[in-house]
Amino acid sequence: MPSGESTQASVHEPELVRPTEEDRVAAAGSELIGGPLGRRALRGRSWWTPVRVIALVAIGMFALGLIQKAPCYNGAWFFGASSQYTHACYSDIPHLYQGRGFADGLVPYFDKLPGDMQYLEYPVLTGVFMEVAAWLTPGSGSIQDQEQWYWMVNAGMLMACAAVIAVCLTRTHARRPWDGLLVALAPAFALTATINWDLLAVALTAAAMLMWSRGRSLAFGVLLGLATAAKLYPVLLLGPLLVLCWRAGRWRAYGTALVGAAVAWLVVNGPVMLFAFDGWSKFYTFSQERGVDFGSFWLIMAQNSDDPLSTDTVNTFATLLMLLCCVGVAALALTAPRRPRFAQLAFLIVAAFILTNKVYSPQYVLWLVPLAALARPKWRDFLVWQACEVAYFLGIWMYLAYTTSGDAHKGLPTDGYHWAIGVHLLGTLYLCVMVVRDILMPERDPVRRSGDDDPSGGVLDGAEDAFVLGPAARPARHAAHFEGPQVEWGRTGATSGSL
Repeated sequence: MPSGESTQASVHEPELVRPTEEDRVAAAGSELIGGPLGRRALRGRSWWTPVRVIALVAIGMFALGLIQKAPCYNGAWFFGASSQYTHACYSDIPHLYQGRGFADGLVPYFDKLPGDMQYLEYPVLTGVFMEVAAWLTPGSGSIQDQEQWYWMVNAGMLMACAAVIAVCLTRTHARRPWDGLLVALAPAFALTATINWDLLAVALTAAAMLMWSRGRSLAFGVLLGLATAAKLYPVLLLGPLLVLCWRAGRWRAYGTALVGAAVAWLVVNGPVMLFAFDGWSKFYTFSQERGVDFGSFWLIMAQNSDDPLSTDTVNTFATLLMLLCCVGVAALALTAPRRPRFAQLAFLIVAAFILTNKVYSPQYVLWLVPLAALARPKWRDFLVWQACEVAYFLGIWMYLAYTTSGDAHKGLPTDGYHWAIGVHLLGTLYLCVMVVRDILMPERDPVRRSGDDDPSGGVLDGAEDAFVLGPAARPARHAAHFEGPQVEWGRTGATSGSL
């Protein structure tokens, strides 16, 4: 008979889900480090906790990504227009050190820039990040030396962001910490981490997701507001959360999060908006006026048309498509047989934005990697999607090498680049289909097959429904040949009103 001490420990420390016991791809991959953990293995306390292991793996993969940029660091950024593309090591960071006035000590948003781009075209918190890195960059030596230092300083700061992402993701699903390896080992994550400054917003969003999973609505809102001050996409998460809180009747938690997000965003943006409105608004006007660009299906249409659509027309159609996707996600959330998990809808809405947008820069994959690991922690599907993203990563640089190599035509021609775009679109759509299937047939969801409801849902986890439509009012559908624990619908005795 177990002792009282061991019984108490088992209550407070739920058994962890090990991917090698439920995922054949993970089990096969574990052979590289000795195979899956056996039943007779010693599982005592160790310094090598999942969080520490995954954080170190993420830092190691980030370092490999830095090594991949070595040909550019040693000259390709500075000599030869196409060499940085043939080596697939391009980065915006060194080029914008001088191009956006940091080398000259200009203040972002307040000082005008020479050339066509009059002001910095990044959100305010990202501009602050860039400026801090410029302060830490030595001002002596040649401009090449300064740009190399600037990239290295930014790389160090972005590495810290990568570690934050790994830690937050590992802790979001308490019983599934090893799902964090999906992010730590994601090849597209390592390849694109230092192309731009997106990791700042991704880290803040990951921290916000962790806070929501702990039931800390205000902290979630503040962090999400800061993330939106660094990049626009995090604000999209408030939409799915609204529908989920509507279905569960958790209006107070949502209101707290919304107020926190709005206040945090205003605290960052307000001073710049007030004293340098033209500079502050450049990000928004640039996004509106920017034409069809790399990575989107709009580019395929434009390059295969004798009369391409105008920028205003594309903006209108892209907005309408995104609105249709939002309606679809809302309908899915309110009619699904069981309330979808927050991470599932967050992934779908950000993926919809990426698929319908008029531009897809290769680093945008960073937005989706943590959400994909939470929404669909299945190694096969995740790796299929990652293979498609790596193919696109190589495709865009080979296409730019082709367009910048003159008559030599080194690289991938336009038709080949269109195929690379198609691979990216199909890979993202494939993962979306898998997530939607999990929502409609919850027993196929790897998270719910383990016996959980919504571990990233915070106040939504285990809550009963207060408002449903259509199929949600009927008993849940079950996957064919399902074997595993049945997840209870809601917490016994839970109230369905607002909390």
